[in-house]
Amino acid sequence: MRKSLLSSLIATGLSAALSFPALAAPKTDFSVCWTIYAGWMPWEYGQAEGIVDKWAKKYDINIDVVQLNDYVESINQYTAGQFDGCTMTNMDALTIPAAGGVDSTALIIGDFSNGNDGIVLKGEKKTLGDLKGQDVNLVELSVSHYLLARGLEKANLSEKDLKVVNTSDADLVAAFATDDVTAVATWNPLLAEIEAAPSVTKVFDSSQIPGEIIDLMVVNSDTLKDNPALGKALTGAWYEIMATMSADSDAGKAAREHMAKASGTDLAGYEAQLAATKMFYSAKDAVAFANSPKLPATMTKVAEFSFSHGLLGEGAKSADAIGMGFAKDVITGDKSNLKLRFDPSFMQMAADGTL
Repeated sequence: MRKSLLSSLIATGLSAALSFPALAAPKTDFSVCWTIYAGWMPWEYGQAEGIVDKWAKKYDINIDVVQLNDYVESINQYTAGQFDGCTMTNMDALTIPAAGGVDSTALIIGDFSNGNDGIVLKGEKKTLGDLKGQDVNLVELSVSHYLLARGLEKANLSEKDLKVVNTSDADLVAAFATDDVTAVATWNPLLAEIEAAPSVTKVFDSSQIPGEIIDLMVVNSDTLKDNPALGKALTGAWYEIMATMSADSDAGKAAREHMAKASGTDLAGYEAQLAATKMFYSAKDAVAFANSPKLPATMTKVAEFSFSHGLLGEGAKSADAIGMGFAKDVITGDKSNLKLRFDPSFMQMAADGTL
């Protein structure tokens, strides 16, 4: 699960204490980690089918693609320097490695949630306004929490108007079946299970804040700077996988079936998750997203939410505490503490066919 951030506040503190920059020196052996999520299954496919290995060999390097079962742990291990790169959301890239002092680069913008995250209330024809006065069960400090905050803004409400009840993702579906729980915010496939219950209303989902919950391949900035071959190989492999899995062909179907099985569902289940995920199958589309002025604006919102919930570290005095770099030399936050970079240059190479 990419969003089990129950302990992200603790993780931020631990990573700040334990983290150290990966060795900034040319090398030939690299490892990146990933966890199960619809938008990250392509890494499993690329490893299993030898696509990552093929691209690594093109650049005379080796890349080990490692699956970890615990999402937060995968980011913590990356932050501690045990991996050169890892899959994570934009919010987690800011609040864990960047807040922990590890300069990180969003190398590949793979997708954004486009309905995979939602808020559901018991009862028919409910609205966001009906959240007022209710308990809302969710994984606290996760992107579900961010989604709730954004939904409340649109309903002219705030978290003061309700009570957030921290609930493990493993317990959410069962909790919603009890009389005590009337509202939840969660993600697929849990969201689909909850929506399937009788007499419920999904009052808000991530398709109403498109482009704000983003899924990335993040790499250590120093490692990337000294080893651009890593960026080229990962990006080249990614878009070869994208071309295969998006094809309306037997090969495309086989790739999606492979990813479905590896993620514990069937083709229909996986394609339903993809339908609520805006995949950037084309490097050109991903570059356009990265170049959009909306991305810095989105990350500013994410930084404000993160600061207000204490996720930018104990020393953070404002939402601008961490600097973030974007295309066209746009920088937000503290320029002297630039720790998260959205660099579209490798995706641009893929779009130009120069990898």
